[in-house]
Amino acid sequence: MRPSVRSILFCVFVLGSSTAFSSLQAQSNSGSINGTVSDPSGAVIPGASVSIQNPVSAYSRTSTTDNSGQFHFPNLPFNPYHITVFKDGFATFAGDVNVESVVPVNSNIHLKIGVASNTVTVEGGADLIEDDPTAHTDVDRGLFDKLPLESASSTLSSLVTLASPGVAADSNGLFHGLGDHASNSFSVDGQPITDQQSKVFSNQLPSNAVQSLEVIDGAPPAEYGGKTSLVINVTTRSGMGLTKPVGNVTTSFGSFGTATGSVDLGYGGKNWGNFFELDGLNTGRFLDPPEFKVFHDKGNEQNVFDRVDYQISAADSVHTNLNYSRSWFENPNTYDQLNVSNVLSGGSGPSPVFGVVGNTDQRSKIGTFDIAPTYTRILSTNSVLNVGGYVRRDGYNYYPSVNPLADLGPIQNESVSQQRSLLNAGVHAELTIQKGINSIKAGTIYQHTFLREHDDLGLVNATFNSPCVDGNGNPQPGFTDPAQCGAAGLVSNDPSNGGSFNPILLPYDLTRSGSLYHYFGHADIKELALYVQDQIKAGNWVFNLGIRGDLYNGLTVTRQPEPRVGAAYNIKQTNTVLRVSYARTLETPFNENLVLSSAGCLNDVLAPLLACTPGVAGTLQPGFRNEFHAGLQQAFGKNFVFSGDYIWKYTHNAFDFSIFGNTPIFFPIDWHNSKIPGFSLRADVPNYHRLSAFVVMSSVAARFFPPQAAGAGATVGAPGLPFRIDHDEKFNQTTHVQYQIPGRRSPWVGFNWRYDSGLVAGATPCYNAIGANTLCGSTTLNGQPAVDLSGLTADQEFEAGFACNGVKATLTTALPATCLASQFTSSLISIPAPNTEDDDKNPPRIAPRSLFDASIGDDNLFNGDKRKWSLRLTAVNVGNKYALYNFLSTFSGTHYVTPRALTAEVGFHF
Repeated sequence: MRPSVRSILFCVFVLGSSTAFSSLQAQSNSGSINGTVSDPSGAVIPGASVSIQNPVSAYSRTSTTDNSGQFHFPNLPFNPYHITVFKDGFATFAGDVNVESVVPVNSNIHLKIGVASNTVTVEGGADLIEDDPTAHTDVDRGLFDKLPLESASSTLSSLVTLASPGVAADSNGLFHGLGDHASNSFSVDGQPITDQQSKVFSNQLPSNAVQSLEVIDGAPPAEYGGKTSLVINVTTRSGMGLTKPVGNVTTSFGSFGTATGSVDLGYGGKNWGNFFELDGLNTGRFLDPPEFKVFHDKGNEQNVFDRVDYQISAADSVHTNLNYSRSWFENPNTYDQLNVSNVLSGGSGPSPVFGVVGNTDQRSKIGTFDIAPTYTRILSTNSVLNVGGYVRRDGYNYYPSVNPLADLGPIQNESVSQQRSLLNAGVHAELTIQKGINSIKAGTIYQHTFLREHDDLGLVNATFNSPCVDGNGNPQPGFTDPAQCGAAGLVSNDPSNGGSFNPILLPYDLTRSGSLYHYFGHADIKELALYVQDQIKAGNWVFNLGIRGDLYNGLTVTRQPEPRVGAAYNIKQTNTVLRVSYARTLETPFNENLVLSSAGCLNDVLAPLLACTPGVAGTLQPGFRNEFHAGLQQAFGKNFVFSGDYIWKYTHNAFDFSIFGNTPIFFPIDWHNSKIPGFSLRADVPNYHRLSAFVVMSSVAARFFPPQAAGAGATVGAPGLPFRIDHDEKFNQTTHVQYQIPGRRSPWVGFNWRYDSGLVAGATPCYNAIGANTLCGSTTLNGQPAVDLSGLTADQEFEAGFACNGVKATLTTALPATCLASQFTSSLISIPAPNTEDDDKNPPRIAPRSLFDASIGDDNLFNGDKRKWSLRLTAVNVGNKYALYNFLSTFSGTHYVTPRALTAEVGFHF
C-alpha cells in the first residue's frame, strides 16, 4: 500500500475513532425539528404527546415533551411534515412544518384550553404535495418492512426498482435508471457513493440500517455529481434520544434453502445515541442463474453496521457510520458447463487426448468496509456547517475452477482469475444558510479513488489460437508451430499465409502446456467538485439556481462547469404543482475494470482476447449531458396524489459495459452519444380506510449512436445508425397494495404486480434482407428466408425457448442449423417478423412478463405492549412465471427471473 493511502486511512480512522463515542445527526441530508409546547399563559407543558407524519412516505415519529416542555426530532429526511400535539385538557394542535435543510427548524407551539383529540389526520391535499422543482420519491421503512422484495442479497436495489418510476429491472440486483446503464449513485448520510452497487460488483448497505430513502429522478441539484440518472439519498437509523433500548431480532427460512438472521439495537440519551445492526444470509440462489433450474448458485453474506451520534454542545455534534460487509458466492453454471471436455494430454503434439476435466466451478468473494465520520457546527440560528470524511473499500476476488481447463465454455476461451480493489477516500464540507426566502448551500467534495486490478489468464480452448487448420479452414487442436502442419496433412494458419495464429499467445495456451499471463493495472482517480445552490421561495414560486464545477483527473483530465436550474409553481386553489428543471452534468467513466478496458487494447496479449476493434480509442474519456425535465404533481382530496415527468437527455460519450467472455469481469466502454426521451409517473393512495397503495410506471427509450468511442469489446450496430441498447425497455410498472384487516388481532396483507415489457435481446437470431439498420442476416433454406442457428448450442437455444416448426430445443438436442424464418419462434423472446427487425425501431426483446408477489403478516401476534412478536409470510413470483431478464446480453449474459420463492419470517421486537 502506498504511503499516501496509509496516510488517508490513518487520518480518517483517527477521526472516526475519536468520534466513535461522540456523535449526532451531523450529516448533510437530514434535518431536525425542535420546539417548546406551552399553554395560553406561556407556561410550559410537560408530558405532551408530539407527533410528526409525512402521509406520502408514511414516515412518522412520536415524542413527549420533557419537564421544560421541549421536544426534539433529530435525523429527519428533508420533507414536509404534518405535526400534531396532544395533551389532556387542551385542544389538539395540528399544523405543518417543512424540513428542507440541515438548519434546525424551531416550532414553538401554544395549546388552547379545550377538548383533545388523539387522532392524527391529514388536513387536505396540500399535505400531499411538495413545491419542489426536482422530481423525487420518498420511501420510509414503514413501507419496505412490508414490501415483498425479490432479491434477498440486494434488498436496497429491489426496493428502488419497485418503488421508483423510471427504473428498468435487470439481473443480480442491477437496475437501470431513466434509460442509462446503472448510472446511479447513493448518498448515505451525505457520503457520496458512485460505484456500481450490483451484487457482482459490491456489497450494499444493509436495508435494516436504513430509515428512509429519497430517490431523485428529476434533474439533479448542484450538490450531486458523478452518476446522477438516479440519486438515492439514504438516511440511516439512529439511536439518538432513545433512552430505553429499542431493538429487533428476526430470522427467516425459505425456498432454495435461504436462511436469514438479523439483530438491531438502538439506544441513547438526550445528547447521544448508538444504532447497531448485524445480519447474515445463506442461500442456494445467490445470483440470478442462466438456467431456470438452480444449481451451482450457493452464496452467503454478512453485514455489520454501527452508527454513533453525540451532541458535544448546543452547537457542536458529531456522527460516525461504520460498516463492513462480506459476500461469498458461486458463479452459476449452464448445462454447457457440466462435464466439460478438454485436452488431457498431448496438447503440443499432433494427436491431443481429450476427456472430461470436470464441471466449471468459478467463485467470487467481495469484502467491503466503510468509515464515515461527520462534524456539524451550528453557526447561528440560520446557518450550519458540515465537515465529513470517508474511506470505503471494495475488494473483489474471482476464482477460476480448480482445473482451469474446466472453464471452457461456448463463449469462454480463457480461464481467468482476478483480485481487484477500489479504495475511495474523500472529504466533503457544506455550508447551509437559510434566511428569508433563500436557502443557500455551498460545498466542496474531494475524493481520491485508488484502482488496483490483478488478472491472471490463460487460453483453455484448443482451437482458439491454432497453428493449423484443415482444408476447409477449420482450426485444429495440437501443434505449436505452423511449420508442423504440412507433415500432418494440414494447412498452416500462419499470418504470412493469411491465417490468424498469434505466436504471442502461445506461451499462455494452457492446452499446449503454456502458463498463466499476469496482468497488473492501476490508476489513481482524483475528483474535486465545488458547488453553490440557492432555493428561492417567492409567493407561489420556488426557484432552484445552482452551478457546479467538476475537476476530474484520472486516466484523462477534464474540467467542466455545470449549471443547474429549476422552477416550480404551486396553484394552491387546485393543489397543483407545475415544475421544470435543467441540469448539465459531467459523465465520468465507471471505475470497475477501468484500467483493463482503457489499456487492454494496447497490450499485445490482451488485445486479441478482449475483442478489441481497430480504430477504437483505448482510454475512456469523460462526457457531458444536457438533461431536461417537465412535470407536475396533483393532489385529489386528501387520499390521492399523482406525479409525472417528461424526460429528455442527450449525452455525449455515453457509457456502457462489456464483458470478458463468460466471467463476471465487466468493463466500461463508451459510445459516441445517446438520446434518451421518456416519461415517468407515480400515484399514491397514502391511507384510505386502512388501505394504502402506489403505482409507478415509465416508458424510457435508450437510443445509442455508434461509433464506439473507447474501451475494449466489439463494436455493434450499423455504422452511424442508432440502436437500442440492451437495457432499453418500452414500458414497466409496479403496483403495490397494502391493507390492514380490521380487528385487534387481524393481520395486514400486501400485494405487488410488476409488469416489464422486456429488455432488448440483441443476440437473438432473426431474418432481415432489406433493412439498413439490422444485424439479422439473410440466409435461405430451399430458396426461402431462413434463420441461421449454427452459432448457438442446444442449451442456449433451450434457454431462449426457441422452436422450429413447433419443435422446441432441449438441453441436449439443438434445432436444425437453419430454420425457415416463418417457422422460427420463441416462448421467452419476442422475435420481429421477417424483414421487419430494426436495431432502433423494432429490435428483438425479452417477452413481456407480469410477476406477482404477496405477503401477509402480523406485527403483534400476542398483543404485547413493550415486547412484541411478529410473523410474516412472503411469496415472490406467486404464479411461478417462467421468464428471462436477458439473453446473451453483452453486459451480463443470460439470466432467469426468480422462480416461485416462499419465505417465513418470525421476529421479536422490544
